[in-house]
Amino acid sequence: MFTNDIIASFNELETSLYNYISQNSEKVPYMRIRELADETHVSTATILRFCRKLDCEGFSEFKVKLKMYLQENKKTIIKSSQQSIVEFFDRTLKGNLEEKIREAANLVIKADTVIFIGIGSSGILAEYGARYFSSLGKFSLYIKDPHFPIHSKLRNNSVTIALSVSGENNFTVTHLNQLKQEGSKIVSITNNKLSTIAKISDVNIAYYVTEEFFEESNVTTQVPVVYILETMAREIHKLHE
Repeated sequence: MFTNDIIASFNELETSLYNYISQNSEKVPYMRIRELADETHVSTATILRFCRKLDCEGFSEFKVKLKMYLQENKKTIIKSSQQSIVEFFDRTLKGNLEEKIREAANLVIKADTVIFIGIGSSGILAEYGARYFSSLGKFSLYIKDPHFPIHSKLRNNSVTIALSVSGENNFTVTHLNQLKQEGSKIVSITNNKLSTIAKISDVNIAYYVTEEFFEESNVTTQVPVVYILETMAREIHKLHE
């Protein structure tokens, strides 16, 4: 509703009005124009000019649009951690997850180089995965820059482990394509097996939990990813023995 261009067009009085509405958005839809004018110390003419900048013919239309905007942007109710974990166990652990982890572990143990990639929260976990694998005896690298120079020796007989909740992140897909074209085997950990990243992988491990968003951020639980990474690393360590 309040785009950057519209906010930039506000004069000093309109900016003051915008600030008040932002801080009292639940209250404003139930105010009369005179009440808002008294509260913000501006004229009703300023309020009407403000409304026209938002493509509203008058204050009544503005209040309707503001109500709709607030309804569409209500905060998501985030599930408890226990709910997410139970969902993961119910949907995934009853399937072939352990088999997929063993398949990926067998692929990784044969590789000379293990490369982790991911972006955002998946990138943080990719870095954790590289450290955890290395701690259990399988030296691994986390690389977040798709243009990072990788020596040909590292590309030969390598496995790339890609982390992505949606499996559709353009940055990760691009990075993965480059590594795949250079001969790296691909293991992906995604939230479902029908995503782009899953489809271009040699082995995909899907964990199936409900994706959650807060405002514009993906806040889907990452507990299943930690479980999968640690289980895979332990399986690799066992195969080394």
